[in-house]
Amino acid sequence: MIRRLQELASQGQPVRVGLVGAGSMGRGVALQLRHTPGMHLAWIADHDARAAASAARLAGECPTASDPRELLESAPVDVFVEATNSIGPAAEYGLAALDHGAHVVLMNAEVDLALGPLLKAEGDRRNLIVTSDAGDQHGVLATMIDEILLWGFDLVQAGNIKGFLDPAATPASIAGEAAKRRLSATQCCAYTDGTKLHIEMAVLANGFGLLPPAGGMTGPRAARVEEALTLFDFDSYGGAPRIDYLLGAEPGGGVYVVATPRAGFPDEQRFLLNYYKLGGGPHYLFYRPYHLCHLETPRAIAAAALDGRAVLQAGAGRVCDVYAHAKRDLKAGESITHAIGSAECYGRVHPAADADGQGLVPIVVLEEPARLARDVPRDAPLRHDALALPESSLLALRRKQDALS
Repeated sequence: MIRRLQELASQGQPVRVGLVGAGSMGRGVALQLRHTPGMHLAWIADHDARAAASAARLAGECPTASDPRELLESAPVDVFVEATNSIGPAAEYGLAALDHGAHVVLMNAEVDLALGPLLKAEGDRRNLIVTSDAGDQHGVLATMIDEILLWGFDLVQAGNIKGFLDPAATPASIAGEAAKRRLSATQCCAYTDGTKLHIEMAVLANGFGLLPPAGGMTGPRAARVEEALTLFDFDSYGGAPRIDYLLGAEPGGGVYVVATPRAGFPDEQRFLLNYYKLGGGPHYLFYRPYHLCHLETPRAIAAAALDGRAVLQAGAGRVCDVYAHAKRDLKAGESITHAIGSAECYGRVHPAADADGQGLVPIVVLEEPARLARDVPRDAPLRHDALALPESSLLALRRKQDALS
């Protein structure tokens, strides 16, 4: 891949990239593309003009605008990177990029979860790629799963590693930590209360047709990632691969997969795996001690532009979703806006068919203000009969997505 990009650079024909979102991740992408041969950041869009201009300076200066649709029209690109923290607008931007012939890389896991199947279908219709980012946990796990399948293993569990969780965190309570990490308080809150973790794992699930264990992901506390082999009851999975996570395990920031050899795996291969320090089975642990977010985004860009390939996309459809739960006792009449990273809700992954049948509310649809019709006790899931959801472009796109199946 790097040699092909170097060749494009030498020919003066780099992959042209457009970027929307000049927050922490967008700034990272702008910085990284400046140092990636064979790629050129053509422009940056953000509703905050100063943020866009600041990110453009990191890239060595490029045009900016408040709305990427203006630039898609005037300055065509090969790949469009969506790095906002919106959902409805992000989907509109992605669809506009497809209309203008650009592949789409989603650094935005929220829109990936909310409308990944629809965006994939629209990309397929145009012979364009819509892909998750390569450097977020779900993208790294997708690459690892591809590898173990290539090596002759079956997936048992795909796992994330989370350092700290506080489901009751609010933007106000986490503001100090957010400032240290140069994150918005809302973004940091979604990390801390576990919503982002559950969204990432749901996106992965929708790529490979995975489910959480019965009752939901368990997230046992562990000192080391190797404890994954003993902390989970893999026999209870019934042969179906699952998603889960470890809490507090080293290496922090990493991800892992547990796999078992396919039927007919030769004894000599088992001997060699033991020789390679992977143990005697029947379950084997493979882990990566890091994920590098924006540093790895060029891999997703190149996969789409050069190979016509996605790192990860919602190929299995909407198998899982992440549903809103009350962080505290919520009262009738209260309004919930942008529930992800809010003071009112946290999200937990559930199989979509079961949760939809119970009337649970996906957290991704709570972007516009929605008023509670009745009280919801702490930790209870929000249900549609407790909410008055306003009509929005996001809900219209969700209905269009539902019609695909």
